[in-house]
Amino acid sequence: MLRFEHEILFTPCPERIARLRELAYNLWWTWHPEAQDLYRSIDPELWELVYHNPVEFLRDVRQRKLEAAANDPAYLKRYDAVLKSFDSYMGAKKTWFSKNYPDAKDTLIAYFSAEFGLHESLPIYSGGLGILSGDHIKEASDMGIPLVGVGFIYPQGYFRQRLDQSGWQFAEYNKLNFADVPALPALDPEGREVVVEVELPGRTIYAKVYKFQVGRTELLLMDTDIHPNSPQDRELSARLYGGDQEMRISQELVLGVGGVRALRRLGYKPTVWHMNEGHSAFLVLELCRELVAQGYSFEQAMEQVKAHCVFTTHTPVPAGNDAFPLPMIEKFFWSFWPQLNLTRDEFMSLALQEQQWGPTFAMTALALRFSAFHNGVSKLHGHVARGMWQWLYPGRSQDEVPITSITNGVHTATWLAPEMRTLYNSYLGKNWEDNLDDPQIWRKVYQIPDETFWRTRQKLKSDLIAFSRQRLQQHYMRLGIPAPVWPVLEENILTIGFARRFATYKRATLLFKDVERLKYILNRPGKP
Repeated sequence: MLRFEHEILFTPCPERIARLRELAYNLWWTWHPEAQDLYRSIDPELWELVYHNPVEFLRDVRQRKLEAAANDPAYLKRYDAVLKSFDSYMGAKKTWFSKNYPDAKDTLIAYFSAEFGLHESLPIYSGGLGILSGDHIKEASDMGIPLVGVGFIYPQGYFRQRLDQSGWQFAEYNKLNFADVPALPALDPEGREVVVEVELPGRTIYAKVYKFQVGRTELLLMDTDIHPNSPQDRELSARLYGGDQEMRISQELVLGVGGVRALRRLGYKPTVWHMNEGHSAFLVLELCRELVAQGYSFEQAMEQVKAHCVFTTHTPVPAGNDAFPLPMIEKFFWSFWPQLNLTRDEFMSLALQEQQWGPTFAMTALALRFSAFHNGVSKLHGHVARGMWQWLYPGRSQDEVPITSITNGVHTATWLAPEMRTLYNSYLGKNWEDNLDDPQIWRKVYQIPDETFWRTRQKLKSDLIAFSRQRLQQHYMRLGIPAPVWPVLEENILTIGFARRFATYKRATLLFKDVERLKYILNRPGKP
């Protein structure tokens, strides 16, 4: 039963297809094209205008179009099939996790991340970190892993890119309309909306907690844009990666400390705390504070917390790892370290890192010291991370530093084009998506005729080029400048592109490492 914090005016939906609203509030639809098509086929133009957001779609769609769908036998057949699949998925008792870990019934993983990339209609992510987090949540749902995500909702999200007449990018922020967001206020066991409190210098900040349903997995996202916060504090969670260092440390305090308190208020009992990058590392201090308040020494608390925490580091360059100057840490934590029974210097030593500009409190160092398992996101990155953080482990060689690697993966169903899914369904056998780690499944790829595979790939490339040309045409029209007379992009030419930003650490210059090889690729007869 959906419960709304305020009245949302949906277009009245015929009873026969009333569960479209229920489906819209479970992000299961984001990786099931057949579910998305239930909305798209009702009004294709509106579906594009609302950035494929079914909640906004159901608010804006004309009632006559809903009634037409409810009286269309072909539509109802698809509707019934999708809801049957949805109900089967949500009610499944046997999952990968239950089969492989039948005795781990009390396990719950709390997964903290500064951003979650779930769908383009929810622009609260920036790049790879958010996409990984979103895919992690979806895959946990598919595998039945008991996990709850924790992060921020960012009412102004991350900016949309726009280009001016000279080709320069500018940022465009659009505030989220909560009536269009597939989330509801999180309720405690007594049915009350949850608002957590976090102490900042000279004041208390409040964060409201919203719950997203992502398949079988729950995601809790906090928002500080509420009364009685000051205008400044209401902006704290407004944008992803915005503001100065004071805003950054405030955000990370709310994420780490507030996130723990939100889980407690909602009755969750995590047995594992996973910090996805160092932004949420303050959570270990809150966990220690809880134990010290129960009578444990700080050393005992630290050992207990460490045994239940894991940490994933992503950034291979020092500048990408948050580190705050000690005076700022003192300003924000002067009342916190006494609660841990620590002196100022003892507290600072927990994450002390010398930088060129002076001593700092390093979030990655804090996360590494308070976790039992640490990993980078590729084999090479694991090697680089061991070198970066070797100083934390005196007397150990780089290879002995306890940072392993788990290569980033993707949530296959999210990123697989429907055409490729159809192809795989034809050749890989039934339920191949439930056995992605089975080498036997992928050996069947060789049964796909080359011409069939290539034709499918070229169809997708053709669609991408058509979409790009259309968007470029709209761009020129918006700016009031003439479109080029030459064709933009060609189907039979290799095209190398960069999406969103041309950051130096993405190492685009590797293209020119072997110039002769590049010349051969670009000038090969028949396949330029």
